[in-house]
Amino acid sequence: MKKRLVIAIDGPAGSGKSTTAKLLAKRLGYNYIDTGAMYRAVTLFWLRKNLPLAEEYVCNLLPEISISFTNSSGELRILLNGEDVSEEIRLPKVTEFVSPISTYKCVREFLVEQQRKIGESGGVVMDGRDIGTVVFPNADLKIYLVASVEERVRRRLLELQQKGVVISPEEVRKQIVERDIIDSTREHSPLRKAADAIEIDTSNLTIEEQVERIYQLAIERINK
Repeated sequence: MKKRLVIAIDGPAGSGKSTTAKLLAKRLGYNYIDTGAMYRAVTLFWLRKNLPLAEEYVCNLLPEISISFTNSSGELRILLNGEDVSEEIRLPKVTEFVSPISTYKCVREFLVEQQRKIGESGGVVMDGRDIGTVVFPNADLKIYLVASVEERVRRRLLELQQKGVVISPEEVRKQIVERDIIDSTREHSPLRKAADAIEIDTSNLTIEEQVERIYQLAIERINK
């Protein structure tokens, strides 16, 4: 029986992680885990409680939170305490607060534990910002995606417009730049490329090209 890999895909916002990871998992017959969606679900739960933005308040909420994934018509959906929040977690309000909440140690420990349980038996493609460095430092294949700020703004703008969200390119750029700063300078599990990760610049690649490149790397490792 061929080994079922743990594949970690990290990178900044808008670098193409989620779409690439989702399509790669489908092609390999693996499970796709969107760890960013898990942080967004915690953020949404906090927003609904209308509490101050402070670590103490967010930490106290964690025992009330249950996050799971389900497959609906071939599409991964995220459930927050049994409610499908797949669309709501992508709204600008959640985007605005997900980075600061992601810096809290209690939140990271809470979600990293869940992510490790999900991926411990292999056959997963997991994307995020600390998968190859913290969640699965011994992942079989580590990818680090990058792209220019201009291209990342274009992609995120298109994604939001398709959801009917009206937002200016300037606001999207501001959110992405601020997210980069927070993610790369936070104290706990900062965004960084693992020493043994393969970096791929997706600025001028199609999604199909990105997926194909990583798929071939995965096949090489499976055949080893």
